[in-house]
Amino acid sequence: MRQVDHFIVGGAGGSATSSSGRTHKIWNPSTGEVQAEVALGDAALLERAVANAKKVQPEWAATNPQRRARIMFAFKELVEKHKQELAELLSSEHGKVVDDAHGDVQRGLEVIEFACGIPQALKGEYTQGAGPGIDVYSMRQPLGIGAGITPFNFPAMIPMWMFGMAIAAGNAFILKPSERDPSVPVRLAELFLEAGAPEGLLQVVHGDKEMVDAILDHPDIPAISFVGSSDIAQYIYARGSANAKRVQAFGGAKNHGIVMPDADLDQVVNDLAGAAFGSAGERCMALPVVVPVGEDTADRLREKLIPAIEGLRVGISTDKDAHYGPVVTPEHKARVEGWIDTAEKEGAEVVIDGRGFTLQGYEKGFFVGPTLLDRVTTDMESYKEEIFGPVLQIVRAKDFEEAVRLPSEHQYGNGVAIFTRNGHAAREFASRVNVGMVGINVPIPVPVSYHSFGGWKRSGFGDIDQYGMEGLRFWTKSKKVTQRWPDGGGDGSNAFVIPTMG
Repeated sequence: MRQVDHFIVGGAGGSATSSSGRTHKIWNPSTGEVQAEVALGDAALLERAVANAKKVQPEWAATNPQRRARIMFAFKELVEKHKQELAELLSSEHGKVVDDAHGDVQRGLEVIEFACGIPQALKGEYTQGAGPGIDVYSMRQPLGIGAGITPFNFPAMIPMWMFGMAIAAGNAFILKPSERDPSVPVRLAELFLEAGAPEGLLQVVHGDKEMVDAILDHPDIPAISFVGSSDIAQYIYARGSANAKRVQAFGGAKNHGIVMPDADLDQVVNDLAGAAFGSAGERCMALPVVVPVGEDTADRLREKLIPAIEGLRVGISTDKDAHYGPVVTPEHKARVEGWIDTAEKEGAEVVIDGRGFTLQGYEKGFFVGPTLLDRVTTDMESYKEEIFGPVLQIVRAKDFEEAVRLPSEHQYGNGVAIFTRNGHAAREFASRVNVGMVGINVPIPVPVSYHSFGGWKRSGFGDIDQYGMEGLRFWTKSKKVTQRWPDGGGDGSNAFVIPTMG
């Protein structure tokens, strides 16, 4: 059976095999078979990775930004060259269809492209003449060693979001990806080394809570970035912060799509088919709740949704005609179907039922059929919690005010969208809604790489967002310098005076 090992390189690395002796199964979600095992690491293994990083990071930080950018450019070219290989490997472990996997890789590459501009991004501020003969300037310096803990649903994109910015800024980086689909993160690290990066700059360690706690407690890792469920995000933020680390921890979501009476319903249905069911709904920016405003809007939308959802094709990850593939593990399949059970018991109407779905020839695969639930209310647990599967819930709002209130009062605040032709309604909604990322006629409002990504409430813990200039601020510290060069006259006329306001 194929073995996935850690990627620890450098003088202190030694063997990449874990000393813990523990492993984790890697499934093929399309067939329901175990295809590989990944070694789970421990604190001793992390110590070796940290030792390598400590050796290489000072020299990397002293490397001028233009030379760092050349490594990022070379890495970008290698990922593009191996994109099909990466997409197929990703699909085989995650289950998302290959086209979706290409998107996973591409969105990560866009952040790498932004990181290629690191010489410009790192330029600080300068004020000449802040006082008599005094100039003030600032510089951004790396923190040292950064760590990233990433989820199963985007094994290419989210690691590149993290290590691209961290490394370009002058840090070394240790990545702990999900043990469910770890092969692509390892392959990315191999390509980064091939691009000319020094050994030990980017390393990959695998593990479960034992490894996570080792990262959170290690005194030589000053900054940690996390994406995953909200409960774990809160735990990581609390424990990491208690250890005086800089932490950004992004959690779950329950994104709403508000449909105003004037919306183009054909476009809305097309958008919902991709946003709710793409990647089997295993996305923190999926759109699992649609909120039609008014009963007439709800009835018209439902009428159009039913044939569109029934027409979705579920297939194996390599099926080019499939709209989406299986979910990632048998446990996750059971969890999603359990939420449908719960919604039905709570009184939701199961309009289209995806439970018990099987695919001919792949009866052991982890498939969940597309599911549509109507008459969902805010007191239902199935509405309050993240289902993270191919399930779309209809929550009917009586008016615009209720439509604003629903996502604003939900425990999660990652993303939201409004569909309307009315510019005033869209502007009012975007201004008032208590959510971190807003789409106006855009179902999945993930900002482009030169902006930043981040949710509110239980969707995000910490003050600084991912990638873009926010990401650069997270992975660096600002140093401020006030300087004066006396002319050496010796008459006291150049006595130092601290500049004051005014």
